[in-house]
Amino acid sequence: MRNLSSLSQTQGVTMSTIAIQQPHLRLTRRGRAVLTFLIAVPLAITAAITGIGAIGAAAGTQSSAGGTSFQYVTVESGESLWQVARTVAPKADPRDVIAGIVSLNNLSSGEVEPGERLAIPTQYSTGSH
Repeated sequence: MRNLSSLSQTQGVTMSTIAIQQPHLRLTRRGRAVLTFLIAVPLAITAAITGIGAIGAAAGTQSSAGGTSFQYVTVESGESLWQVARTVAPKADPRDVIAGIVSLNNLSSGEVEPGERLAIPTQYSTGSH
């Protein structure tokens, strides 16, 4: 076998004609649109599934835990969460009762509105309101 330098000397072949040219990759407008679509669709589906799963998880923790049913109270006009806690569990520490109510009902603060329906944690649901 001959090497390239001897081939170029004997056959008159230059190195530029021997060099392998790389193919040029050109992406058309349609190709870019298809590529964008193929990347965006799985991301959107993943985001939708993750979002729905998070909403379902929050709803699952709010409504029941292992089939447990909750007692509900309706907040009356002028009533605070502290008063609700004292009414439903008079012998318990109101701070613990409030923390349980806030956590169970996913409240952002300790403020409640008249007519709001609150689930009472099972350990405090023996009292009546």
